[in-house]
Amino acid sequence: MGIEKLTTLAFSMYSNKGAYALLLGSGISRSAYIPSGWEVEEKLIQKIGASQGVAESEDWHQWYKGCYQQSASYSALLGEIVKTPTERVQLMKSFFEPTDEEKEVGWKTPTKAHLSIARLAKKGYVRVILTTNFDRLLEKAFELEGVTPQVISHEGAISQATPIVHSKIPTIIKINGDYIDCQFRNTTEELDEYPEQMKLYLHRIFEEYGLVTCGWSGEWDKGLIEIINGATHSRYNSFFAYVGEAKNSIMSLSRDRLGELMPIESADNLFSELYEQIMALEKYDANANMNHEIRTPLNGIVGFANLLCDREQFEPEEITTFIETIKKNCDLLLALISDIIDISC
Repeated sequence: MGIEKLTTLAFSMYSNKGAYALLLGSGISRSAYIPSGWEVEEKLIQKIGASQGVAESEDWHQWYKGCYQQSASYSALLGEIVKTPTERVQLMKSFFEPTDEEKEVGWKTPTKAHLSIARLAKKGYVRVILTTNFDRLLEKAFELEGVTPQVISHEGAISQATPIVHSKIPTIIKINGDYIDCQFRNTTEELDEYPEQMKLYLHRIFEEYGLVTCGWSGEWDKGLIEIINGATHSRYNSFFAYVGEAKNSIMSLSRDRLGELMPIESADNLFSELYEQIMALEKYDANANMNHEIRTPLNGIVGFANLLCDREQFEPEEITTFIETIKKNCDLLLALISDIIDISC
């Protein structure tokens, strides 16, 4: 049995700090009870039914098809129900922000995956996070970790942002926008073709960084897949995580990018375990370095202490120098011990 793909990823990210970008889809927010596109679609149909006095249906999609002689789709429903970006925001808000009752049970709040990603970013292992999600769970997770990321939620913000290579803080790129900004894309037409400025920006990222995808099937993001396929292969690897059975789109991307398909139980497990493994590698190297660094001042202390045993052989000035050297090495040793205690806590 070979080494697990997760361990391979942990070694890659640890050895190449900040060299991997994350691409996150709706699956990462499932355990936070953020609804999927299909669930949003069904609830929108239910609201249409309620507006017409229909309270129940065994199959809401079939009901819609019977009423309107066409199948319901996420993009078509939004296009028919609301006509302006501001109306979209108000309609979508209830799907992404918790009610008072939901807050009490912890729904629509950052998951273990969001928090682990924020911790990885805080440590510098992740500098670029791409997401197709409209929710703000990532931003909330970063806030809980005391990190203020640079957020780009539409192409107009690209020119105003600090270039990633020069940025000292993590960058979150909300590829399809943020519902609060009134500038988000979710219809089929909007997802098929991205603005040129966003295309070029994403193209550079896919060429310069390794890629880790999670919670993203690629089935609805034709335009994004074209950008990924059009980018020259990065010098770093690509990892495509999936739950259950990998979709054809993910398998094709993995094959085209010479990447790794990575089966996982959930986004929460993936990122919490990834964080733990990277921290274990960090701790191991820190302890190994400490062993070497401890010996240096310790040898100095022992060596000069032995010399002081025969102090009659030395001048007073030399003895003073020996004592000062011992004190200096003691201070260094105490600082190292303090660091070890911090790491082990």
